[in-house]
Amino acid sequence: MSERWARAALTAYRYAGAVAYPLIGPYVAWRASRGKEDRVRRRERYGVAGRARPEGPIIWIHAASVGETIAVVPLVESILDYGVNVVLTTGTVTSAKVADERLGSRIIHQYVPLDLKPAVSRFLDHWRPELAIIAESEIWPMTILELGARNVPQVLVNGRLSDRSFRSWKKRASVAEALFENLAHVVAQSDVDGERFRVLGARPVTVSGNLKVDTNPPPADERALATLQRQIGARPTWAAISTHDGEEVVAAEVHATLHRRHHGLLTIVVPRHPDRADALAAQISGMGLTVARRSKGERISPDTDILLGDTIGEMGLYLRLTEIAFVGRSLTSEGGQNPLEPAMLDTAVLAGRNVQNFREAYQRLLDRGGAKLVRDRDMLAGAVNFLLTNEAARHEMMAAGAATVDEMRGALARTLKSLEPYIQPLVVKARLKGANGR
Repeated sequence: MSERWARAALTAYRYAGAVAYPLIGPYVAWRASRGKEDRVRRRERYGVAGRARPEGPIIWIHAASVGETIAVVPLVESILDYGVNVVLTTGTVTSAKVADERLGSRIIHQYVPLDLKPAVSRFLDHWRPELAIIAESEIWPMTILELGARNVPQVLVNGRLSDRSFRSWKKRASVAEALFENLAHVVAQSDVDGERFRVLGARPVTVSGNLKVDTNPPPADERALATLQRQIGARPTWAAISTHDGEEVVAAEVHATLHRRHHGLLTIVVPRHPDRADALAAQISGMGLTVARRSKGERISPDTDILLGDTIGEMGLYLRLTEIAFVGRSLTSEGGQNPLEPAMLDTAVLAGRNVQNFREAYQRLLDRGGAKLVRDRDMLAGAVNFLLTNEAARHEMMAAGAATVDEMRGALARTLKSLEPYIQPLVVKARLKGANGR
């Protein structure tokens, strides 16, 4: 590895917020204490393999969290259909669970190694991937440099750069170029993202659209859905999903404003981080509202005001209970959350104005009438009230959202086309290996 690469790695660590060497032990312990680390498999975070390497070529695919994991599932399935082994790494217990539920034993799941040379080298020495595919915005300097030193092609798929990340990298243009030029290909989500990667030195860059559009709608357990629907009956409902700090209280306040106008109104609140549920339940109950917690199996009774969706992996369940969804991290926080899942499930989408991380998706939904942005709590209450009152307008908005998602599909095919030069040699190699093994 050249001195230039080493300097780039150290500078990137300083500015990109990666974990410093002296903090690794406390960092892992902290993650474990928050339930985000699998204690049994902690050694994988240091690059120690959890199982033997299979024969034949391997593609390493990394998806940091739940959203990225769901987005790459169809891509992984397409690669598996070619007969090539896949090692899928994720960073959290929740994303590991999603990988197991949707891909099972067809892939090898490992927790991603910490971005330190010993851990990354140990991981690469064992798995010896012949192609690395990274999802969205996971830019880890040491991993990129180690793969580059081993001449392993690296492709960033579904690539995006938030406004903040782009500004940060632009201030360190030489560091960005030293890292991004090591990527064999960047497949960006949008024209804006593609241009940002080009400015930072990535070549070549193509635009695919958002892989999240080509996923299936989030599933729901049919028995659980039927039980909740029976408990809710004909009551009007709306949901506040993927909420961040402050937005749950806003949803509760909207409920308090509207429940007299809409008899029996049930508000479904699904926090982005369910580990906040105890505090949220106490806070909302302190407002004089009755809360039923999904995680505790509490029944929705006629006097229940708020169903607190404090579980993981049940977004499909909650969205099927309503036709109106406010998508969080957009009113009291910045960046927004993915509006495509509610749109897929014929849901009218509301959000605050801070949706920069999903700018293109929201713009498409807004243009077609499938979403509406609100300024504050009062405007949100007005929008929910309007949609509850006007069935025709609500159904028109729901249909527009579903149509928008259909129009946006095609990212998977475009991504596979960009990956073809890197995957096809491995397909041939896998087939030859299979033929020679028979």
